[in-house]
Amino acid sequence: RPGDAILVSGMIGDHGMAIMSVREGLEFESVIESDSAPLNHLVAAMLETTGNIHVLRDPTRGGVASSLNEIAKSANVGMVLDENALPVRPEVAAACELLGMDPLFVANEGKLIAVVPAEDAEALLETMRRHPLGKDAAIIGHVVDAHPGMVVAKTGIGGTRVITMQIGEQLPRIC
Repeated sequence: RPGDAILVSGMIGDHGMAIMSVREGLEFESVIESDSAPLNHLVAAMLETTGNIHVLRDPTRGGVASSLNEIAKSANVGMVLDENALPVRPEVAAACELLGMDPLFVANEGKLIAVVPAEDAEALLETMRRHPLGKDAAIIGHVVDAHPGMVVAKTGIGGTRVITMQIGEQLPRIC
């Protein structure tokens, strides 16, 4: 619903970049590890904090961008992300830059997206950060009335870019 906050449970792109580096035989200064993890205990803790979670979604295929585009389209709402709030490890950001990829489209295996009423967002964020699988959780944006079915991001330099639904695959099927 317009006004809702969009949260992600931690660093994005780890799994996809870990798989890509192994598949392509790429070596980076630091090792990028997959984020595969069972999220049931994190979700249970979140539900103890509030039963008012509008959407829970795993951003595996197509990453955060594809998941949010699907949610925006099905709910007929717009979404605005804050690029500066996106949790991305420096080594994942560097690998993506080197490979010409956007971390928003890279697969995740041990992360979730939650869409919740704004008044519940801070309490839920605190709960998520107390759990080992949510220690890097962040509020990354909000739902708006404007541009239904579309996701946009406020860039670090103050502009806005459209986060489209990707055509084809940025990363070949992992599983």
